[in-house]
Amino acid sequence: MTTFSKLSRAQMTQAQVLVVGDAMLDRYWYGAVDRISPEAPVPVVRVTREEERIGGAANVAYNIVTLGAQASLLTVVGDDDASHKLEALVANTGIRTHFGRDPQLQTTVKLRVIGRQQQLLRVDFENTPKSEILATQSATFATLLPTHQAVLFSDYGKGGLAHVGDMIALAHASGKKILIDPKGSDYSRYSRASLITPNRAELQQVVGSWSSEEELRNKSQNLRQQLQLEALLVTRSEEGMTLYDEAGELHVSAQAREVFDVTGAGDTVIATMAALVAAGLSLREAMPLANRAGGVVVGKFGTATVSYDELFSAL
Repeated sequence: MTTFSKLSRAQMTQAQVLVVGDAMLDRYWYGAVDRISPEAPVPVVRVTREEERIGGAANVAYNIVTLGAQASLLTVVGDDDASHKLEALVANTGIRTHFGRDPQLQTTVKLRVIGRQQQLLRVDFENTPKSEILATQSATFATLLPTHQAVLFSDYGKGGLAHVGDMIALAHASGKKILIDPKGSDYSRYSRASLITPNRAELQQVVGSWSSEEELRNKSQNLRQQLQLEALLVTRSEEGMTLYDEAGELHVSAQAREVFDVTGAGDTVIATMAALVAAGLSLREAMPLANRAGGVVVGKFGTATVSYDELFSAL
């Protein structure tokens, strides 16, 4: 049986997490699907409703404040309509924002077309920020760092974390907990972080495939030692999640519930880990609760969050 640690609302309120990474705007077009197009074998969606939500690193920060902790968001966006809509949405959440603006940057937008309660298509709009804006972000990071107990790097591979190695070094020297949602096949730039949280597919990109739990354990521990990480957390969908650290490993099974939508579940897991660690829990104490949070959010549609009551009420 999994043992859960519990934090009071007051403890959660004192936790402060600095979220750094690629923020984006999530757009949803909902509609009716009544026929197939005569032009191609694709459904015709008659759009009846539109919705906009905060996504990417902004959604990670939103998960943190929804739990009752405090979050600052450091990111780079364009100077376009999408960035201003994103900023307006974030302004209503309680997140403290620090937006670097690049007029040449197209703010990342993920447009999802929904018909019959299913995602039919996703269209991405994006490009890469300038190095000058990213350098300014690093300077702002150094100013914000002292007032936060934990730093969460939300890497979506959009260019907003080009200087992540320098920021990790600064956070490590300051004694901060460093949590990373990684991207790509080169994890060397995440060296000396406290925790990285790849899913199965992301981990396979780095260490190759495995055919047994023992092989997964060996590959994970070797990677953790090579990168000088405190821990490595592998999220494994229906298999739950496993934490590998100096003491060995800790596994928790997936929460048994109907899966409605996995969008943003990884955001919720790492956001919960960061908030709980900033509030004083160890990585091992926080992990079962993060698993619980992920189980709650997959029962909701789209990029969603988990509240303090949803996480702790049944404990």
